[in-house]
Amino acid sequence: MSKTLPAAQLRKTVADIIVAGGSSKEEAQTVADNLVLANLSGHDSHGVGMVPRYIDAVLEGGLKPNTDIAVKLDGGSLLALDGQRGYGQVVGAQAMALAMERAQATGSCVMALANAHHLGRIGHFAEMAVARGLVSIHFVNVQSRPVVAPFGGGDGRYGTNPFCVGVPMEGREPFVLDFATSRVAQGKMRVAHNEGRQVEPGYLIDEKGQPTTNPGVVVVPQAGGMFGALMAFGEHKGYGMAVACELLGGALTGSGTWHRPADTKRAVINGMFTVLVDPRKLGTQSEFAREALAFADWLKQSPPAPGSEGVLLAGEPERAARVQREREGIVVDDTTWQEIVAAGAKVGARID
Repeated sequence: MSKTLPAAQLRKTVADIIVAGGSSKEEAQTVADNLVLANLSGHDSHGVGMVPRYIDAVLEGGLKPNTDIAVKLDGGSLLALDGQRGYGQVVGAQAMALAMERAQATGSCVMALANAHHLGRIGHFAEMAVARGLVSIHFVNVQSRPVVAPFGGGDGRYGTNPFCVGVPMEGREPFVLDFATSRVAQGKMRVAHNEGRQVEPGYLIDEKGQPTTNPGVVVVPQAGGMFGALMAFGEHKGYGMAVACELLGGALTGSGTWHRPADTKRAVINGMFTVLVDPRKLGTQSEFAREALAFADWLKQSPPAPGSEGVLLAGEPERAARVQREREGIVVDDTTWQEIVAAGAKVGARID
C-alpha cells in the first residue's frame, strides 16, 4: 500500500521533524525542500525516505544541526572547505555558493569539500552551477557501511560514489548528468525493499557473494548479521570510476576513504571534489554554445529505437517528472511513511 501526498505537505512534514531534531527553521526548510525536490525529480532514493536516517544520525551525534562550513584554505580559485558533519544540503550549498563566486570572478575554481553529512542528490549542485552559466564536475565519495563490491570482488568495500557533470546549454535547459557508480543507488534498494519488490538480475550479490534479486540483502542484516552488496555499473569501467571518486572525493579533499570493517552508525559522510569553469572567460563561449546545441540537435535526430520514445539528454527525465509529480502528488509507500512517522516520534514531532 502507499499514499499520495502533495509536495507542499511533504515539505512541511519533513521541516517539522528536522526542526524537532534541533535545526533552525531555515535549515529545516532547506533540507525539506531539497529532499522533496529529489522526490519530485523521480529520485525517491534521495528523497523524504532519508529522514529516518538523518534523525538517527543526529541522535547518535554523527550529524550536527546548525553547522556551517569552515574554510581551511582560501587560495582564490582554490578552496579547501570542511562541512564539519553539518547537513549536506546546507554545507553543500554554502560550499557551492563560495566556489561559484570565485569561478565567476576568475574563470575557474577547484573546490574540495570534506566531512559533509549526506549531500543528497548531487545533480542539485550542478543545477546551481548551470543556473549561473557555469560548467561543473563533481566527484563524491561515501563513508558509510560499504555497499558496493569492487569488480572481481565478493563483498561490499566502498559506497555508491556518485559522479556528476552539469553543462549549460544556451537558450535551452541544461545537460545534468548525475549517477551512482553502482548499478543502482542504495536508496533505490531501500525503496524496493520497503515496497516488497524484487529487482532486476545483475544488480546485487547476497551475503555469500551469490547473485540475487532480493534488495533486502543491502538493507537489513542477513544470516550471521552479514550484508550483500551492489554491483558496479559497467563492470571494470564503473568500478574504476568509483575508485576515482574515492581518491578525489575522499582522499584529495581530506575527507577520508573507507578502509575498515563496517559498523552500525547511521551517519553518511560525503567528500566532494568539484571543478567549476566559466565558459565566458575561457574564450570559447561562442563556439561552445554553437557546438553544444548542434551536437544535441544531432543526437535528437536519431530515429527512436524499438520500444523507445526517442533520444533524451541527461536532465530531461527529471524535469518531466517534476511537472508530473507536482501536479499529481508524490507517492510514498506505507513502510517508508511509518518510518518517517517513527522518526518524528523520536524527537517529539507528531505527524498525522
